[in-house]
Amino acid sequence: MRKKKMHLEEEEEEEMEKALNSQEWETLIEDFQSGREEKWLSQQYSPLSLLDLSLSSLLRKDISNLKLSLIIFLEEYSSILIPSEADIEPCLGKLLETLRSFIQAPIDGISITYSLKEQIFISATSIFISLDGLKHAIRHLQSLTELLLTVVNRPNHGVDRQTRGVACECLRELERTYPCLLADVSGHLWTLCQNERTHCLQSYVLLLTSVVDNVVTFKTNASIIATSVPLVPFNVPAFVLGDFSNTGLSFNLKELRRVMAFLLERPQIFTPCALMEFMSMIVRVANALDLQASLLKVQFSGLLYSYDPMLCHVVLMLYSHFSDSFDGQEGEIVRRLVLISKEVQQHLVFRLLALHWLFGFVGVGSLKGNVVKKSSVVSMVSSFYPTVFDPLALKSMKLDLLAYCAVCLATSNLDNKPKGVSGEGVDSGVVAVNLFKDGLVSVSTFKWLPPWSTETAVAFRAFHKFLIGAIPHSMSDDSTVGIIMDSNIFSCIQRMLVDLALEFRRLVPVIVAFIDRQLGCQSHCWLGERLLQTLDEHLLPKLITDQQLPSYFLIFDRIAKNDTIPPRGLLELLTQFVIAIVKKHGPDTGLKSWSQGNKVLGICRTMLTHHHTSRVFLVLSRLLAFTCLYFPDLEVRDNARIYLRMLVCIPGRKLRHILNHEEQLPGKSPSSHTNSFHDTQPSQDFKKSRNLSTYIHLERVIELLVKQSWTLSISTLDIKSSKNDYFEGINDSEACVLVETDVDESSDIHVSESDRIDSSQEPLRVMDSKASEILGILRRHFICIPDFRYMPGFKIKILCTLRFESEPFNHIWGVKSTANNLDGCDHLPAIYATVLTFSSTSPYGSIPSRPIPFLLGDALRDANASGQIGNLDVIPLGAVSERQDSFRARVVIELEPREPMPGLVDVAIEANAENGQIIRGELQSITVGIEDMFLKVSVPSDVLDDALAGYYSDLFSALWDACNSSSNTGRETFPLKGGKGVAAISGTRSVKLLEVSAGSLIRAIEQHLAPFVVTVSGGPLISVVKDSGIIKDIIWKDEIDVSVDVNSWLTDFDIGPLQLKYMDDENGRESHVGFKKRNMGCFFILIFLPPRFHLLFQMEVCDISTLVRIRTDHWPCLAYIDDYLEALFLT
Repeated sequence: MRKKKMHLEEEEEEEMEKALNSQEWETLIEDFQSGREEKWLSQQYSPLSLLDLSLSSLLRKDISNLKLSLIIFLEEYSSILIPSEADIEPCLGKLLETLRSFIQAPIDGISITYSLKEQIFISATSIFISLDGLKHAIRHLQSLTELLLTVVNRPNHGVDRQTRGVACECLRELERTYPCLLADVSGHLWTLCQNERTHCLQSYVLLLTSVVDNVVTFKTNASIIATSVPLVPFNVPAFVLGDFSNTGLSFNLKELRRVMAFLLERPQIFTPCALMEFMSMIVRVANALDLQASLLKVQFSGLLYSYDPMLCHVVLMLYSHFSDSFDGQEGEIVRRLVLISKEVQQHLVFRLLALHWLFGFVGVGSLKGNVVKKSSVVSMVSSFYPTVFDPLALKSMKLDLLAYCAVCLATSNLDNKPKGVSGEGVDSGVVAVNLFKDGLVSVSTFKWLPPWSTETAVAFRAFHKFLIGAIPHSMSDDSTVGIIMDSNIFSCIQRMLVDLALEFRRLVPVIVAFIDRQLGCQSHCWLGERLLQTLDEHLLPKLITDQQLPSYFLIFDRIAKNDTIPPRGLLELLTQFVIAIVKKHGPDTGLKSWSQGNKVLGICRTMLTHHHTSRVFLVLSRLLAFTCLYFPDLEVRDNARIYLRMLVCIPGRKLRHILNHEEQLPGKSPSSHTNSFHDTQPSQDFKKSRNLSTYIHLERVIELLVKQSWTLSISTLDIKSSKNDYFEGINDSEACVLVETDVDESSDIHVSESDRIDSSQEPLRVMDSKASEILGILRRHFICIPDFRYMPGFKIKILCTLRFESEPFNHIWGVKSTANNLDGCDHLPAIYATVLTFSSTSPYGSIPSRPIPFLLGDALRDANASGQIGNLDVIPLGAVSERQDSFRARVVIELEPREPMPGLVDVAIEANAENGQIIRGELQSITVGIEDMFLKVSVPSDVLDDALAGYYSDLFSALWDACNSSSNTGRETFPLKGGKGVAAISGTRSVKLLEVSAGSLIRAIEQHLAPFVVTVSGGPLISVVKDSGIIKDIIWKDEIDVSVDVNSWLTDFDIGPLQLKYMDDENGRESHVGFKKRNMGCFFILIFLPPRFHLLFQMEVCDISTLVRIRTDHWPCLAYIDDYLEALFLT
């Protein structure tokens, strides 16, 4: 026992240590209100310990100023402080004990006050209700109710009358949450109501009324006046606990009538809000007891003329339940409500409420009063005209009433017609138009205000009410269409919309929103279509194609979306507008032209989406063709070209499917035409993308002679070097820097290519005239080669085609389309917004990607594979070629080589399927051969066409000499174009014997190397080559020119005729093949290898063999030339 006492004492000491002062409580409450409750619950306190600490702090006297905040804190965060259902009962017990202690404490005016007691009553009741005390802690709920009844059971005690009133309100909340909870003690409540004389009698009567209401509603057999159950102790009735054996019996009508008589005698004790709540319960009781409504009418109808609008609401509540008892008084109610709306001294909310009540009053059905109510409202139509100083909200409601009166006049024959509005011989349609125009006078400034102004919204709300007031949603059918179309008000609104659009362009978005509201309603969409037809017929012919026309593009877009309106008029107007843009384009209209052109194309896209192609083809194709040819903005021209190509090449159904595709995706809003090809983000299936290369093919147009399967890669020996400067062959020159710094940057001096060559500071050397001439030719040539380090270098292009097979594509991607016939393009699968991206490990620079907007599946291949075209005996070759082109997309791969070497270009594809799936994967790599690197030598700008052949011949001779290993130009450097770099020539040579006839060799050269031939020498060879006419515009030399140092070659390969070891015979003796037959002549071939290298061939052609002498300033390329020559001449 001692240990237990010691343990309890330790716990009490710990709790005292954890007690919070005022400042800490303020911080805790602020953290909870800011959502930082974890700071206290996770580090220092558990929720239950914090609840105990809060309850104990309520009884402390040192934090009197925070007790009210603590009570509200417990009420707001009770669900956090009591985390589980198992903790509800003990926690509510602790709360109840604290409540008892707090209530029983004497009032000292500081730590305990009446206001604190009232607040703790309210908070404790709220916590019990929110945690469902009846279910989890019924014993404590009974104790709480007993404590409240104890406080209430002191009638006429003046000191705590306010506290007793609050206790009654708490009991009423418990009765509302748990109906019939106080049914057994209703007799005691009846006695308390009779004895109470203070102002809190209102709370007692409302509590008794609530109990009577629940007893009557749930038909509980409980006596309201006489009761044998004591007030305390209190027990929850069996009915509330689920025992329904004592329900459904007839209650004592005599007692109920006596209680009702008592309640109805005391309306003067209620405030207006309390009286409204009291009447809501009395009406239910009166309906259940079948009481005479005239009793209530006599008692409360006089409240209609009171100043307080809430008391008027009580009368209207009675009318809504007992309308037949107010026959003959409808006019008085209407006049009183109209008078309240015109009382300037009333708050705006009550003036608006009066008009809402008027609408509700007219909407209440009765047997005899419908016509009377409508006549009463229409007779006061002059009172509904908005005045100048009415607030906009009030103007809006009055315009709604004018619209209602116009509908009543147009649809019924009323006895009491308003004076000055309708008379004999006056059409009701004319009256409606007059009401509409006169009513809009009060908001006429909307024409000059911004479109987002509230007054504009009020005006167009009136448009809507007058337009559809006669035909609500429930009555709209085909029979009512003609009524609206022929009405005067519809014609008036049509004319007014056209005039507003012409005169006030800023109102165009509001007019479009008004039409969209009609189009968005299923019952009134035909009204919107008719308004669009009116704008097409009467607005478009009056518009001028100037810079203000884009203000109407919103209307144009809605007209383009409506397939009931012929598109010709709109397209012709847009064509005239584009012509005007082209004519008036200037340096200051660039961005504006781009914006307007894109908007025009957006309308064209809408046309393609919502109209049949045959309907718009002629006019739209003219508009797009003119745009893509003459529009000043490049992007607009490209987009117009895409739309024109789609319009011409893609069938209508397929085209609409493409343009509508992104609108069909869930959660994706339609985008403008500028993003329609690349903005969709459908789902992707990675498993389906694994084997794309088996049915999607990117193929070269021209096959390679040598499909190189290896690449010579030589790394630098200098580990610190980040680049292989040997193969780049370009270095920075200090001489070039000096030359550039000598020229003033601000000067306008332009240095020509020849001047740059002459200005290069070269070391002083002694050389002959031939060497000097060679250096001059080389400098002139190298100055035309760009330095790719500072500017774009030479590019090579590889032509390819992209296609895909329809049958496997449909099978894998689940596209439901079939190609049963060759002409059924609508049934072929397609891919959209395709993007091909390229990469390579070879030094090809950055390779740009290629977009392909649209591609159909390869139907011809599939048809051939399935035997579907086996019945055709003859297929025209041109037709087959044309069909193949329609199923293939041309792709150009641009490479900027840093070194002339073969390699592979990896291809990745990303596209969209018709069903919204993303196609993403790798395709077969494209092989780049050495022959792709062959380019013609660039020519200086000052070389004339007549001197071109001579320039090529001289350059060949200079390079041939410079590439000789014994040349004296090896130390020379040559400046490049566009940078500070210089290049040097380090040449090498080789030889290749080709055992091929002269005719075969000549044909191969004419087919593959004709652009690179610069000179042909030898009479026999010239006669053969000239006759074919393929090689031309070169230097022809009749005598065989072996100006190169043949002796040096013969010295290198031993003295005498060249003998090449071919193979060993069976006896081990060497066999030699001689190439000296009749010498026909020589081909001189000059090939440029980007970025700055050269390949030179001198082919000595004989009858049965040819000796090819090779020189180059890039020796690694010799590794590929041998295979190339064999593939070129020996296959």
